Amino acid sequence: MSEAGKRLFVGIRVSVGTANALAGAAETLARRARDGGVEIRWVAPVSYHVTLKFLGWTHEATIGAVIDALEAAAAGTPRFTLRCARLGGFPSLEKASVVWAGIEEQSGALDALAKRIEINVARLGFEAEKRAFHPHVTIGRLRETRPVREVVLPVSEQMFGDTRVDALTLFESETKSSGSVYSELRRIDFKTPRSGLESEVQRQTPAVQLDATTRSNESAAVGTDTETDDGWPRGHHHDDL
Repeated sequence: MSEAGKRLFVGIRVSVGTANALAGAAETLARRARDGGVEIRWVAPVSYHVTLKFLGWTHEATIGAVIDALEAAAAGTPRFTLRCARLGGFPSLEKASVVWAGIEEQSGALDALAKRIEINVARLGFEAEKRAFHPHVTIGRLRETRPVREVVLPVSEQMFGDTRVDALTLFESETKSSGSVYSELRRIDFKTPRSGLESEVQRQTPAVQLDATTRSNESAAVGTDTETDDGWPRGHHHDDL
């Protein structure tokens, strides 16, 4: 019997305003893709995020140490602002497997945070990322690589808004029949250390679940609750938005 574990990644959720703007762009791209005969699977707006580090399959016994490593990486990180702008395809518009929106951060805090996370989790045995860090938000995926230049390029120069960032999030990714589902295992504030009294069970309790599939009613704008800096209600099940 295989040892219990979870498929994890570290990320930052974009603001509600940015998610709404990206959802509008995705609707435009979806129409252009249909007209061009290009099949793209669109990510639900509630699932838009910037990945800082993909950890992959992680044993249950290691998750506590991962949280400690992330808290150490987050400690002392200044609050910063992400700007989401421009559309593109990866690895290129001529042979794309992903449609993305770009992320800009002028202070260098985002790059520095990603580097600290990389170093800290490498000490736990996670494989180091060999590719350069290129922050982005994935808004669509293709089952097989296709040219998307005619779909994306004419509408690529757009600005989708800012996200004020004061925390990172450890997510679990599960594959279900409806698509990938992201659950928030832990939100880690930049300047708030974890209480030493918190139990291992509490640390691993999912607080937020994000449905990564695109359903017909999910292309609409999402809610505007502002309980957190990014606009998402803390501890809320996003399928209810």
